[in-house]
Formats: sequence, C-alpha cells, structure tokens
Amino acid sequence: MTASVLLDTSFLISLVDGSRPNHRVAVRYYRLLLGQQIPMYFSAIVAAEFGVKQPITDLPLRNFRPIPFSVPHGQVAGALWGDLNPHESGVSRRVARDDVKLIAQACHEKIPYILTEDRSTLLKYCDRLKVLERCRIHAIALADGFDACAFNEGGQQGLDLAVDTGG
Repeated sequence: MTASVLLDTSFLISLVDGSRPNHRVAVRYYRLLLGQQIPMYFSAIVAAEFGVKQPITDLPLRNFRPIPFSVPHGQVAGALWGDLNPHESGVSRRVARDDVKLIAQACHEKIPYILTEDRSTLLKYCDRLKVLERCRIHAIALADGFDACAFNEGGQQGLDLAVDTGG
C-alpha cells in the first residue's frame, strides 16, 4: 500500500497555531510529507470542523488533495459505527460520529494513515477496528512526538537524533 495520509482537524489546528503544544511536531510532519511527496488528503468533514473557528483559506490548501464525503463513505461509516458502539465511550456523539466518518473515508479510499492530535477517540477507534479486523488505518498522534519513519510500511519506528535548539 502506497503511503498517503488523511489530515484530521486537530492536526491542522496544531499546524497553523504556533501556541499549541504540538505545533512543532505538526510542522515537522508537514515538512516530511511535502519532502517525501506523500499525498495529504483534506476531507470535507475536516473543512467543516476547521471552518467553525477559522477560515480554511488559512491552510496551505494547494498542498492538499480534497476528498468529499460520499455515499460509499457513509455506508462504511455506518458499518464501523455499529462495530465500535461509540456511545458507550462517554465521548460526545457528534465528535465520535465525525471521527468514525474520517476513518471510513480512509478505509474506503485506502489511505493508510491519519495524522491527529486526538488520542481520546480517533486513535482508540483505529486501534479497536484493527483488533476487530475491520479496518487497518494507523492513526499517528502528535503527542507521541515526531517519527521520521512513521509512514514506513510495517510500523518500524525511527530514532530521532535531532537536537532541540529551542527555536
């Protein structure tokens, strides 16, 4: 499977907001994706979420491939929702539903990675769906730090030897 990534709203917020705790990690991933020419997908769902507080024109849209939410995505989302039973997790139904829709898009479009800051739902849902053998999407959490090998097939992690100079 060729490396490509679906960008979650939380990743994009961290990318453009220098005051966010994971801003530097988001910038490093963004530069890596550009440098390795890994396709970055921008979901219509993410556009709606991001647009609540900030115009999407603040994003480097020319570097993203837009992806609409379609009927096949909806069918996959419905099936995954039933598998996950997310209302038991205590997470807002709206947040959970949007996360499942993003995972469904990635599954249907064969996008193997999702970049996110969200460890509470999206990452857990991806892990649960892997265990259930329903969907093999790997969520990469900014809170885990930068890993230059994050998009390697097989999940082998790299060793970050970069020295943080504070700037």
